[in-house]
Amino acid sequence: MWIYIVRRLLWLPILLFAVSAVTFTLGTFGPGDPVVVQLGARYDEETADRLREQLGLNRPVLVQYGDYMWGFIRGDFGESLRFRGRPVRELIAPKMWVSAQLALAALIISVGVGLPLGFFLATRQGSWIDPTAVAVALFVMSVPIMVTAPGLLWVGCLKLGWVPCSGWGGFFDTRIIVPALILGLPGIAGMTRLMRASTLDVLGQDFIRTARAKGLSEWSVSSRHVFQNAMLPIVTILAFSVAGLIGGAFIAETIIGIPGIGRFAVESIFDRDYPVIMAITLVGAGAFVLANLLADISYAFIDPRIRIT
Repeated sequence: MWIYIVRRLLWLPILLFAVSAVTFTLGTFGPGDPVVVQLGARYDEETADRLREQLGLNRPVLVQYGDYMWGFIRGDFGESLRFRGRPVRELIAPKMWVSAQLALAALIISVGVGLPLGFFLATRQGSWIDPTAVAVALFVMSVPIMVTAPGLLWVGCLKLGWVPCSGWGGFFDTRIIVPALILGLPGIAGMTRLMRASTLDVLGQDFIRTARAKGLSEWSVSSRHVFQNAMLPIVTILAFSVAGLIGGAFIAETIIGIPGIGRFAVESIFDRDYPVIMAITLVGAGAFVLANLLADISYAFIDPRIRIT
């Protein structure tokens, strides 16, 4: 197993190099100029050339890319072009932490409701409960955030007064309830459908019939054989969901007024703040690689038949 883990980790710098090269190339040769964006109506050629020289944007592209990657390896993400003199790491770290807390709360809602509901519906296939619950879940999933967010705010904040209308106070603050529901409710339908389909596939396997033929209790069959094997395809989805915790949610963060990384990333794209865009992209890519590795390792613990060599 350790050889496998090391082998997968060796792919991390290769992937980061590929992602960084593509992102840097698109940022450099794509439309838009950070100098033009910063100067705005005050733009003139002399001032623009002087600013490019100060920012180092007049150097060859390979030199700029090499300097950035050398700093990134040492933990230096550079300075923001939008917020002059502010290190990128200091800008994105607290915002990623805010988005991670919000996404974790939403994931708890999606997983805590979706997985048990999907397993229950699979065991009730053929009854009226199964199609009704799936239809309701799909309806909730199909409603866009632009509708659910104002609706939840109108009911929970204005009419009932259960939660504050906006702002951010951390994971254990009541202001996280509405944005967590906004992001978590659509995920319930997805988790329910995945878990239902996976459970139905396991229920049709021969080893389940064999376990029941041996006289095992229904609880033992469901918990030790059905649920455990049904979780295998779900683990990958959960791993990537965990990796996406730092990605943020632009619409929810904008509507509720949450200072997360999703809103900040979109603003950085419009402002052509390339060091910030590069840092967010590379951190996200690294998180997805580690999440995929975590999912592969988890398979061996969920199903003893799987051996990683």
